[in-house]
Parts: sequence; structure tokens; C-alpha cells
Amino acid sequence: MIKLNTPIEDKDIKLLKVGDKVLITGTIFTARDQAHSRLINEKNMKFEIYGSIIYYVGPTPKRDGFAIGASGPTSSYRMDKLAVPLMEKGLKLMIGKGNRSEEFRMEMIKNNSVYLIATGGAGALLSSKIKNSEVIMYEDLGAEAVYKLEVVDFPCFVAYDIYGNSIFEAKI
Repeated sequence: MIKLNTPIEDKDIKLLKVGDKVLITGTIFTARDQAHSRLINEKNMKFEIYGSIIYYVGPTPKRDGFAIGASGPTSSYRMDKLAVPLMEKGLKLMIGKGNRSEEFRMEMIKNNSVYLIATGGAGALLSSKIKNSEVIMYEDLGAEAVYKLEVVDFPCFVAYDIYGNSIFEAKI
């Protein structure tokens, strides 16, 4: 198990290998399709993209006693082309679910970035690892707004590493 604290540095990325369990503590940001479309041309970013983590999620409304509602990962392939300009600006980790395109994988390796997967269908459990949430950009997008999340031991697995390996092709 690898414990990571944000922001993510290149030395952290080099440690991550396909299949590793990762626990993240610190600040992560949410963004899905519509937010990505805006972020790639954004002139007034409300967070530093370099060394950041983006979680592909559209959380449900906040529940009593929690910082956020259910927060399970969404299918990531829709962000393949939209994630490339953000990786070029220093995005280091992306969290989602499902396989990605070969073109995305090559761009990820080129930009020294890693793709993590969270367990789909476990949104309520994952939300218990989120200690604080606030919308910081694009409130008009509702659940697809950019949220700033403070997480403690947020569980993921390395799906693609910088060495060209894929959990979807691994012989585990």
C-alpha cells in the first residue's frame, strides 16, 4: 500500500505501479466532461493544476453528517481528449473508473501522469473519506461543478502507470 499526500510530485509518480493500492490524503478536485471543456481554456484557475489530482465524479447532494453525498467514480473515457491539455499543464493523477483509449495512455506516459481507479458502486463508502467539500468553479454545472475536496485515506488502485502498464491487461 502506498500513502500519498497532495500535492503530487514526480518522485511520487515514479513509485506507482499497476495494481498498487493507494491511499490519498490532502486536497483533490472534481471535474467531469463539462468542467474539463471549460478548464482547458480557463484564464482564472481557482487551483494550481500542477501536481493536482482530478477525480471524475458528480457527487449527489450532501447528506446529514457527511461533507458530501455519494461520490462514486464515473466512466473516464469521456475525458480522454479533454484531459491531455491539463496533463500538459502538470496534472499528475486522475481518478475514475474503466479503461481508457490507447491514445490517452500514450499521452499520460508522455506527461508523466498516472490514472487511478476507485471502486464503482461504492460511492457512499468513498464519501466517508471526504472530510470537506466546496464548489470552487462553475457552480452553474451543479453536480458537475469543480469541487475542492479534503480527503483522508481515499482508496484507489493504480490502473495505468508511467511505465506503460495497464491493470486491464495485467496477468494478476
